[in-house]
Amino acid sequence: MKLTRILMAFVLFALIGATAFATGTKEAAPATGAAKPLRIAVVMPSSTTDMAFSQSMWQALQIIQKEMGGASALELKYSENMFIVPDAAAALRDYASQGFDIVIGHGSQYGSSIREVAPDFPETVFAWGTDVNNFGLKNVYAYTAAAEQGGYVNGVLAALLTKTGRIGVTGPVEVGDAKTYIDGFVNGVASVNKSMPISKTWTGSFSDVALMTAAAKTHIANGAGALTGSSQSVVGSIGAAKEAGNVLWFGTQADQASLAPNLTVASQVYDWTGMLRDIIANRKAGKLGGDAYILTIANGGLKIAFNPGFSIPADVKAKADAAITGIKNGTIKALP
Repeated sequence: MKLTRILMAFVLFALIGATAFATGTKEAAPATGAAKPLRIAVVMPSSTTDMAFSQSMWQALQIIQKEMGGASALELKYSENMFIVPDAAAALRDYASQGFDIVIGHGSQYGSSIREVAPDFPETVFAWGTDVNNFGLKNVYAYTAAAEQGGYVNGVLAALLTKTGRIGVTGPVEVGDAKTYIDGFVNGVASVNKSMPISKTWTGSFSDVALMTAAAKTHIANGAGALTGSSQSVVGSIGAAKEAGNVLWFGTQADQASLAPNLTVASQVYDWTGMLRDIIANRKAGKLGGDAYILTIANGGLKIAFNPGFSIPADVKAKADAAITGIKNGTIKALP
């Protein structure tokens, strides 16, 4: 009898233990982890603090990261000062190989690299600019800015405010938004005074600050009372304007007022946030590319940042505002 009780207890213990083991296994199964963050990488030709092209994109990405809830929701990586195109191409491929969801080549010189790399990673979203060519690839977005629009507004301001009646332009390479910005600027000047002299210099480099400085100093020596220019190397032009002490500056790509608070009148600012939001939403919906984006004043991608530290006469400001309105509603064409 005693032996029987012992055997029954043993069987009961075994049954309870088996049940507990099975239940414990189920409860110990790892819970579903938190959603992985979206990962975006960007390759840029200059630094994230260039006060121009690269900074405009990096700031936009940081804004999007904050909107999404921080680094836990959006991981950002960047490669800056990628002047050498083969090095940039290697960085683009490396980011895609690491599994980044969106890879951006932020420079018109990176088009051939995107065209070569993107087909090897059909599930990765690629974007590049400034251009509108996505090469017919379903995982490539292209983007550009209608830089001539802000150029036109700056041209109107420069023509109305220069005290010498002469204007100098310092450009990098005569392509892309650098060219269209200056073309729009010249057209804006002409809308005020068709005979106003404008001297233009193309340095042949997006990054050579020394060349840009020298070009600006030449314009100033020849009587320019206002300067403008495009690319990250315009810090040289702004420095030359500050050294002269009385030469006005008109910026583009980013708000450059902090570089010359007493001389910067206005800056055209590139705002890529709307485009980035759309690309992210498209990816979530399964669309990986195939479109081109153009920043304009009308869609809010381009903004005119008037420097609060520079006093613009009311009549001049009114004419600049009228130019902005005219570009928005289509009654003014920024390019001839």
